[in-house]
Amino acid sequence: LFLVVHLARAGWVRASDSVPAAAARPGRGPLVIRLVLVTEDGEPAGVVDVTEAGTRKGASVYIVRQPADVPGIGALGPDALGTGGEGLTAEEWREVLSTAGGQWLKNAIRDQRLVAGIGNAYSDEILQRAKLSPVRPASSLDDAELAALADAAAVELNSALAVARATDPTAMKAEKKAGLRIHGRTGQPCPDCGTTIAEVASADSSFQYCPGCQTGGKVLADRRLSRLLK
Repeated sequence: LFLVVHLARAGWVRASDSVPAAAARPGRGPLVIRLVLVTEDGEPAGVVDVTEAGTRKGASVYIVRQPADVPGIGALGPDALGTGGEGLTAEEWREVLSTAGGQWLKNAIRDQRLVAGIGNAYSDEILQRAKLSPVRPASSLDDAELAALADAAAVELNSALAVARATDPTAMKAEKKAGLRIHGRTGQPCPDCGTTIAEVASADSSFQYCPGCQTGGKVLADRRLSRLLK
């Protein structure tokens, strides 16, 4: 059996060797579920708590015979780092994006059904490094742009993994934030060209980009308009 945990946007897993005396009350406060580990004799040996901060709850837990039995996992696209961690090739990216049509490039590369492993923050980082506009039609990239995307994705994701592996879990969020070049840095200068980093915001999320590096100096309109300001 496999235990599969989806942490959503604000989930966390905490393990402890001691079992709290008080009964768990999932749904009250941040606790989603508490798993009590037992010895072969049935004695409590520790707990694993899955918690989720905030009022918007999306974390979930599955017990399945195969990970692919979880619908979200079964629908995943290819891993963005490929089978050996070298990243998808330009041709593989072409195949992935060919099915996205006119969808924004930003949205396509973080659509887990198309390619798995890229979220909101690293999609910003990848597109800035590749010097690609987030609102380009996903299927419109030429050979050079696909090569730039492939290179940027491999560099950013492997760098992020290296940092994560070397970081204590309690400090991981802070280390991730410190290593981001443009995501979450609205109003600051672009590290490559010095242009002020801009933002497009919606009700529940936002993304950042560099007008100088990515959109030819143009500032993106409100996300709901899906167009560039004239």
